[in-house]
Amino acid sequence: MVISLFTVALIVFVLACFVGYHVIWGVTPALHTPLMAVTNAISGIVVVGAMMVAGGAVEVASVGVGGYIITSEQAAFYAKVIGAVGVFLASINIFGGFVVTNRMLAMFKKK
Repeated sequence: MVISLFTVALIVFVLACFVGYHVIWGVTPALHTPLMAVTNAISGIVVVGAMMVAGGAVEVASVGVGGYIITSEQAAFYAKVIGAVGVFLASINIFGGFVVTNRMLAMFKKK
């Protein structure tokens, strides 16, 4: 039985979502804010990678998906679109993380 690369990537993505969900919900509420602050660094790495993909620094070959062959030009276009969406979503996550971290630090300031 041959499993396509797309199927493997989809399985890894679904498992990562499942594991991530359970890891985050397993953290005690007192540690959620510091955890959010740490995710800013991870999202920064995601932004750098997504910018490389969106900028065309990553070369994409032709791919077979669902019985269709996508040419290199089409695959590069789709990769750039996905990279741009990745930059946008990771930027939202970074901004939200800084807002939450700022609120957490404001709680410790003397009034």
